[in-house]
Formats: sequence, structure tokens, C-alpha cells
Amino acid sequence: MDSQQLADLAAEACDDRKATDIRLIRVDEVSSLADWMVIAGGQSDVQVRAIARAVEDRLETDAERLPLRKEGVQEGRWALLDYGEVIVHVLMPDERGYYDLEAFWSHGEARAFLPSLHIN
Repeated sequence: MDSQQLADLAAEACDDRKATDIRLIRVDEVSSLADWMVIAGGQSDVQVRAIARAVEDRLETDAERLPLRKEGVQEGRWALLDYGEVIVHVLMPDERGYYDLEAFWSHGEARAFLPSLHIN
């Protein structure tokens, strides 16, 4: 699984827990830190933790990957999951506005996450 597929999988997991305004930013050409940033919003500390857990579970199950490190999950205001080539940020609205990661990484190629529609 390449880094874009891993980022897409993380974004899908965020969407499964109703994360808001999910953004994927390709940063491999502007930083050696990672290939992709996934940024998602949670409306409460409970939701931020649930989104982070959903990402961990999905990437462990579908990609056999565990985060290299994680920060802030217990506090639930800003969770960071670092998978090496993909870094996932889940933030409450105040933190997202204050840190404005989208502006910080604006020199990367950004796109909104568009969930695939499943028609039965």
C-alpha cells in the first residue's frame, strides 16, 4: 500500500466517525517529514478520540500498520497519529482554527476528502 492509499484509508476512517472538513495535503515535495497530512475535525473530545481510534483500527486491520507515535489522544482536543509517511491530525474547532495547519501546509497539494458513494 503506497502513502496515498494509506492517507485515503485514514480519511475514510475519519469519515466513518463523522469527522468534519477532512483534508488531505500532499507534502512530500515540500517536506521530508511525511508524504501526506490528513487533517480532520471533531466536535467534542469524545468524537476526537473515537476518530483517532477508528483510524488506528482501520490502518491496523487493512494495512497492518501501527502508529510510530501518537499524541494527545487522551486529552481529546488534538490527536496526532504518526505513521511515518502519513500523519493524521484530528482537532477540535478551536485548536484547528488556532493552529491552522491547512495554511501552514498551503504550499503542499491539498484536496478535500470526497467519500465514495456506495449504491446498493
